[in-house]
Amino acid sequence: MPRFKSRLTISLLLSSSFFLSSAVSAASFTDPLDGEFDMSEAIAENPYAFLPIPIVLTEPAIGYGGGFMGMFLHESKEARDKRKKLALESVDGGVNLIPPNFTIVGGAATENGTWFVGGAHRHTWLNDRIRYLGAAGYANINMDIYHEFDQIPVDKNLSFESQTEGFGGVQKLQFKVANTNLYLGFSQLWFHTKIGAKEEIANDILQRVLGDDSTSSALGLIAQYDSRNNLFYPTSGGTAKAEYLWYRDGLGSDYEYDTFTLDGKYFIPLSKTWTLGVAGNYQSLTNADRSLPPLARPYINLRGISRYRYQGDYVLTAQTQLMWQVTPRWSLQSFVGAGSAAEEAHDLYDDTEVAYGAGFRYLIARRFGLNIGMDFAFSDDDNAFYFNVGSGF
Repeated sequence: MPRFKSRLTISLLLSSSFFLSSAVSAASFTDPLDGEFDMSEAIAENPYAFLPIPIVLTEPAIGYGGGFMGMFLHESKEARDKRKKLALESVDGGVNLIPPNFTIVGGAATENGTWFVGGAHRHTWLNDRIRYLGAAGYANINMDIYHEFDQIPVDKNLSFESQTEGFGGVQKLQFKVANTNLYLGFSQLWFHTKIGAKEEIANDILQRVLGDDSTSSALGLIAQYDSRNNLFYPTSGGTAKAEYLWYRDGLGSDYEYDTFTLDGKYFIPLSKTWTLGVAGNYQSLTNADRSLPPLARPYINLRGISRYRYQGDYVLTAQTQLMWQVTPRWSLQSFVGAGSAAEEAHDLYDDTEVAYGAGFRYLIARRFGLNIGMDFAFSDDDNAFYFNVGSGF
């Protein structure tokens, strides 16, 4: 049965402006160039102002729900004045400048008891030569897991509703190599979780195999090439990132394994109003302990497919998206993707899952190229819609 709700428009953003500080009430929400609703001035001119982001959850894995997040942009007066001047001169003025530092905080909950709170901060120094990203949060996640346990005599994955409760965070620090688009750096992850299941038999198995709680801790290396013309909604250029993580007892981890992720996105301008986006993602898990938490293994991550529905030690996905800029403010997009998960690399794409859909975006903050909107996605097993900031990739 389709899992769609039928009504969500830009009015959500208008009503959400109630949450803005009263100090921002004098700020204009009308763009001086086209007279359309725009939040650039509100979030740029006042340090307490933020872009309100409603969270609408129809993720099949956790059910219907929602919440709210605020996005605070931090920019120096010099950078702010330069961006404002360029934005008054042309429609896309200021978009190609170095993106401002930003902080996101908020939370959400769903009908099946899942909830989370958290925040993230992105900061750059020395004209974008140093990049830092940090995030932390607390979550209680209830979702269906399809998992194979070596310790029990079954020849197929078990399906059960799991409950993962815990807290943790991630940090990434990258340095630009000379005057290139290449960044090299380090990453750190740390999570402490308690895993259980609502079904008594599945819960007993989890407790026997994984224990009451566990800690996952890793250090890693990152290499990233980034030539996108805009961080939030690129229309040309691309990014390719490779990251290798080591989970080790010496770092405080209860499990030992390695993960490797190769992720790429590229945006090809076909004309002034049409852009083709292509993306690919490869993940592997190697040198692993016999038993790992169900959420540790890679999974197919495509719009329209339930998260953690298809897991394996090797995962490969590919997708493409066609974007049409109908007006300077509104754009439409269609997308299709295919993914495969397998226990061995040579078995990838023996079984393939396909997802497709369409969506729209509204340019909510023209100075920064910030677009928000919704995507409606379909697959053989699930249908869902997503509220997105950015391209959706």
